[in-house]
Amino acid sequence: MILKSKNPKIWYWLGCCLVFFVLNLPLTVQAQGGLKVGAAKRMLTPDPLLPVSGGMGTPGLSTEKRGDLWVRVMVLENNGTRVAFVGIDNLGWPAALGDQSRALIQGIPAENILIGATHTHSAPDAYGFPNEKGEINADMKYLSWCVQQIADAVNEAVANLESAELKTAVGEAKGKIAYNYYAPALYDPRCGVIQALGTEGKNKGKVIATLVNYAVHPEVIGSGRGITSPDLCGPLYDRIESRVGGVAIFMNGAQGGMVTADNRVSEGKEASDYEECTRIGNLLADQALEIIGTATAQVNPVIHNAVISAEFVVDSPEMQFILKNSPHKYKVADGNKVTTQMNLVNVGTAQILTIPGEALPNIGFYLKRKMKTDQAFLFGLTNDAFGYILAKEDFNSFKRYEYVSRTSLGEKTGPALVEQSLDLIENSPSAEGFVPKGSN
Repeated sequence: MILKSKNPKIWYWLGCCLVFFVLNLPLTVQAQGGLKVGAAKRMLTPDPLLPVSGGMGTPGLSTEKRGDLWVRVMVLENNGTRVAFVGIDNLGWPAALGDQSRALIQGIPAENILIGATHTHSAPDAYGFPNEKGEINADMKYLSWCVQQIADAVNEAVANLESAELKTAVGEAKGKIAYNYYAPALYDPRCGVIQALGTEGKNKGKVIATLVNYAVHPEVIGSGRGITSPDLCGPLYDRIESRVGGVAIFMNGAQGGMVTADNRVSEGKEASDYEECTRIGNLLADQALEIIGTATAQVNPVIHNAVISAEFVVDSPEMQFILKNSPHKYKVADGNKVTTQMNLVNVGTAQILTIPGEALPNIGFYLKRKMKTDQAFLFGLTNDAFGYILAKEDFNSFKRYEYVSRTSLGEKTGPALVEQSLDLIENSPSAEGFVPKGSN
């Protein structure tokens, strides 16, 4: 259609409308984009039950289950950047398995998929630990099934993406939840929470997902009682989902050396049943919801993902034996070097650093202090699970640290983690609203 008019006022009015539309086009596109969040979960409980693993050695026979094992996913997207946070109920999830799932996931770059283990000690062996003869007891058929379940959960979360706003907060989780078995007060009581809420239609104001980040060993039940269980994480999921809805996710922190569940009772005894898992899981869930409850919603938070390939030297004879005999066929360079992915993700006012193992709390505190945010999250046992990570001054220095030193890659692991983490932090933008101390 061609417009014809001799009235100059009409052409002036049309011209003003065109200029207004062009100037505001970027804002219109941005508003149509905005934050989107999706969540999903898949069950990982084996049927029939399989032996469960709490670390190196032969897995213990399992004859019953208390709660189900899960993979739980939150996917976030804004301004062309899409990331996935994936929590798996297992002792650890090697990169070889994670990469198999990444190859099956559509719509997210592989390096933007953060896969972490909750560290329950009551799930089947995913590492493929060899015994002293080099024999493998892991069920590879089960692990292949898990790989597909994980990919399906992430793909479903992508399909579920919807307009959302985000709340992030960090605060002290109070009560009898965790302590340091080696030195009771030396643990991090801070709990980080990320919660997404829908903003449109029937889902407006409804919780899509709640992610809880806290450093603790979920080993109330352990691997020696013949029980398959997500441990305290199971009741945490149930409590959050029953109270606010959506999908609950748990990502562990710097829980090494030996930050464990506070299941102490009188006369030096410990409560080691699912009722105690329920008490601790419920308490942590309630504290997390209280922490996030007063947080201000962020409508259009910036999402930024930085990733590096981190290198670590393997000096430990035990760890060299595992890497050599593992069915996952780890790539070892120069005879004793392994590489893995590390991420630093900004989500609005929060910043998340991944750790490929169990960092001791002093390392965790230090890295949080160096991060460019007032809301620091550490995702431990994420993208890989390379055992305990100690400062070189602590390595084999105390009798208490004999076990964690033996199950570490070696004395150089802690310094290498810190150095590479600081490089990642230094070369990445600050979280939104962060003003370094001493700045004007």
